[in-house]
Amino acid sequence: MSTKNIMIVGVGGQGTLLASKLLGYVLLNQGYDVKVSEVHGMSQRGGSVVTYVRFGEKVYSPVIDKGEADYIVSFEKLEAARWIEFLKPGGTIITNTQEVEPMPVITGAMEYPQELIEKMQAAGANVDAKDFLAVANEAGSSKAVNIALMGRLSKYFEDIDDAVWQKAIEKNVPAKFLELNKKAFELGRDIQ
Repeated sequence: MSTKNIMIVGVGGQGTLLASKLLGYVLLNQGYDVKVSEVHGMSQRGGSVVTYVRFGEKVYSPVIDKGEADYIVSFEKLEAARWIEFLKPGGTIITNTQEVEPMPVITGAMEYPQELIEKMQAAGANVDAKDFLAVANEAGSSKAVNIALMGRLSKYFEDIDDAVWQKAIEKNVPAKFLELNKKAFELGRDIQ
């Protein structure tokens, strides 16, 4: 198997660490060599944050170069558009439709870009865009949006049994939030 590359992008941290831990756990348990980068960006200041997850028979570095990502999982659609140059031709973007306004928009220096989903599709990306924030809220907490996104990503890994994903959630989520996160995962997986 050739190496596969997944980027998890967000604003202000937004659970990218937990999402990458969950993904790493699942892939290691499938027998892959997995490299996960540290969270890169400015999470403390509400800035852009990215984590790389690479897996395959043998992986030497966690870094993903432009044009190499098979998947970009994004907590916000402007972040998905910001990182699209890293997506390989025919790659997939899984994005929350939420709009988190960057500082230039908040201060009035810019307007939030319109028709981002359409622009990403026109650039050749397969875009799976849903309101994962609503899914997380339905599960019981907006903070579970990362797990809802992981649920959606799991649909693209049909060869990995649901029990492996559930075990990963159990190993990486505190017990008091376990049922909420399991529900967010399932709702994210099944959203239409």
